[in-house]
Amino acid sequence: MSFSKKVKEELSLRISDARHCRIAELAAILAYGGQLIQDKSHLCLKLQTESPVVARKYFTLIKKTFNISIDISIKRNQGIKSNKTYILIVKDQDIIIKILNAAKHNIYDNTDGRLGNPSNLVTQNTCCKRAFVRGAFLICGSMSNPKKAYHMEFVTDDIEKAERLQEIIYTFSIDAKIIRRKRYHVVYIKEGSQIVDLLNVMEAHVSLMDLENVRILKEMRNQVNRQVNCEAANISKTVKAAAKQIEDIIYIRDNIGFGNLSEGLRDIAKLRIEHPDASLKELGAMLMPPISKSGVNHRLRKLSNYAEHFRKYKEEKIYDKKRNSN
Repeated sequence: MSFSKKVKEELSLRISDARHCRIAELAAILAYGGQLIQDKSHLCLKLQTESPVVARKYFTLIKKTFNISIDISIKRNQGIKSNKTYILIVKDQDIIIKILNAAKHNIYDNTDGRLGNPSNLVTQNTCCKRAFVRGAFLICGSMSNPKKAYHMEFVTDDIEKAERLQEIIYTFSIDAKIIRRKRYHVVYIKEGSQIVDLLNVMEAHVSLMDLENVRILKEMRNQVNRQVNCEAANISKTVKAAAKQIEDIIYIRDNIGFGNLSEGLRDIAKLRIEHPDASLKELGAMLMPPISKSGVNHRLRKLSNYAEHFRKYKEEKIYDKKRNSN
């Protein structure tokens, strides 16, 4: 089961004790998935979904809130293995009006059978806003596997419904954005911490903890990777520095000799050649008396400057010799 389905499974089991919250959730389900269609001379309120958990939640909300039962039919889709479509229909005209009035949907506010946004009255309370977002996610929301990426989205073909949902999510200090994807409008959130906040808003606490566990594990891995990369970079830097130091010391030994060096420089030069893998701290501990890491670094820098100075001197001598010969 995908992470998105796990979230919806958890949300489908969350039935609010407050009637106004159940109505707010029902209003969202109808707004983003309901249809008001003409069947012969009668209107029918229809919800069609491929998700059994959405069908179960819609049925439970209708039953518990209005104490009525609705017709459910199941259609197996051709050519799609084990995929079913659940069709839930209310045909009684009085009950349809009762449901739409309670959910603050205008019975005449529909285009091609689709219901528009419900009145703002249905989401006046914070708890009702939570329920509305929960209903919207059940019917048109999805979420990627957090092990791969952080992404939650709500897809609708109506810009006004997208903006309404974005506005409600904003009230919880969550920065949801809207993009156009072909003929659809997508309300999306990509930041892991804000997805956690929205799961909390929808009261999907088990999924929230699962996501937090994934985030903690990923953060630990990232931290370990950063430390490993940092240590690898430091080792590479140390190796390059040691190689340059040894190159300069060997140049001094082969071209000038150690006779003109002070005792301190001569001792550290010999140790550097004898122990090419040793750190500055380890080299300092080998001296008698021992000196600090900064002291070793100072002596090695003097040796490098000495070698560089002699290289330039030698180049100038060669240049003068060539010029005089010409």
